[in-house]
Amino acid sequence: MLIQTTIPTSLPPKPPGEDRAQNPLWEKAQALEATFLSEMLGHAGVGDSSASLGGGIGEDQFASFLRQEQATAIVKHGGLGLAESLFRALTEKSDAKP
Repeated sequence: MLIQTTIPTSLPPKPPGEDRAQNPLWEKAQALEATFLSEMLGHAGVGDSSASLGGGIGEDQFASFLRQEQATAIVKHGGLGLAESLFRALTEKSDAKP
């Protein structure tokens, strides 16, 4: 028996009038998503010196900076939706405080 599960591929639209540009929770959610993506890119082998320029130990030391910038660029262009989920969870928690 095959059980099929569906995973939502998109998030519901954000509420109208919600301004995130100046919200510190939104910035932190994006930073956390970028850090997560940077780690995943590292585990995927992005920036390994054997596959890159072959710069040796110096390249290995700076590869993490490149991965972090690549991850930040991914988040700025939409990301995976993790920042959106984190932001909504954080705002729900902050709204629930007395």
